[in-house]
Amino acid sequence: MKTTALAVALACAALFHAPVTTATPPKPALVAGFSAERLQRLDTAINDEIARQQLAGGVMVVLRDGKPVVFKAYGQQDIEGAKPMRTDTIFRIASMTKALTSVAAMMLYEEGRFLLKDPVAKYLPAFANLQVARPDGSTEKARRSLTIHDLLTHTAGMSYGPGPAKAAYDAAGMKDWYLVGHDETLAAWTDRMAALPLQSQPGEAFIYGYATDVLGRLVEVVSGQSLDQFIKTRITDPLRMPDTSFHLPPEKVGRLAHVYGLEGGQLKLMETSAKSDFVNGPRKLFSGGAGMVSTAGDYTRFLQMLLNKGELDGQRLLAPKTVELMTADHLADKARGDADGFGLGFWVNVKRGGFKELGSEGAFGWGSAYFPQYTVDPKERLVILLMTQLRPAGNSTLNLRVRNLTYQALIR
Repeated sequence: MKTTALAVALACAALFHAPVTTATPPKPALVAGFSAERLQRLDTAINDEIARQQLAGGVMVVLRDGKPVVFKAYGQQDIEGAKPMRTDTIFRIASMTKALTSVAAMMLYEEGRFLLKDPVAKYLPAFANLQVARPDGSTEKARRSLTIHDLLTHTAGMSYGPGPAKAAYDAAGMKDWYLVGHDETLAAWTDRMAALPLQSQPGEAFIYGYATDVLGRLVEVVSGQSLDQFIKTRITDPLRMPDTSFHLPPEKVGRLAHVYGLEGGQLKLMETSAKSDFVNGPRKLFSGGAGMVSTAGDYTRFLQMLLNKGELDGQRLLAPKTVELMTADHLADKARGDADGFGLGFWVNVKRGGFKELGSEGAFGWGSAYFPQYTVDPKERLVILLMTQLRPAGNSTLNLRVRNLTYQALIR
């Protein structure tokens, strides 16, 4: 992976929407503390997946100290149309939406609008008399109120269907994380969610699911704005993330990547941009848990803001103490994910061996059902992001291997 002055300049311009300037190139053998030779292993791994027809394409980003070490498109966004992947290709980001919704909630928290220990029912009264499903199919009353902290840490007892309340979830159509195509408002959906039994007592277990969608509705009620407008006016506009949204206007449809999946080891087209709900859907339910699209450049700006402890290019969204709280471990042995802890919206790596892979203490991140994955490492001043559209992903582990392939190239 050869780095030239022009390549670095173009990458910076695309990521941070700045004019292209020329500069003295870094020494070829060492780029921002990375071995250029070892970085070729990252290139090789991604290209190998494409060559073996296990991946259509993607965009890989590695930033250190806010500057791109890697910012590259691979393969195609539309194989049938022979349309190459571009660094400004738009991707469905599914659960990577959760980070934006969590930041939105914490911005309101900083304004003194609520406490994290506040009952959700204080703002969403439909959650006042919750029942909890038992293993035998019966229900019992919740032992304590459901709190906002429970929503942020996925200890709210809300799954994506599985659990002792599965029959009730199935009957209500709560079977999957995908809500974009629903012909109902977030308010109506949340009221239906509140009528279902929880899958566990509040605070007792990490259960990944609809909690962040409920959090998105709380943002609406507390702020007085729809979730899409709050995120646009308070997060994506200030951070200059123009291609991050809940739906796509006609002029951007051509940049939306197709979704491919692996079935029986073979790459198959699953969804075209023309048939996407992000283009032609009802545009009613703003899913704070899994409902947005973004680009590699946009999402990297958001992650860099978090790495900078709440600020980017003079725009401060959160205080450093708030980001510290969000990226601290809140769950200890209850945590589930790629690391040994969980904060307010992210997995958190508490100790060096917490990843059981390469990493640093204090790193945090998450991923997407469409296969993207991100890691933010404050200790190494590093952002790692792979954007792609692969669902189902079969046995592929590329989205996790790119993290190891990045760390193994970091030598200073």
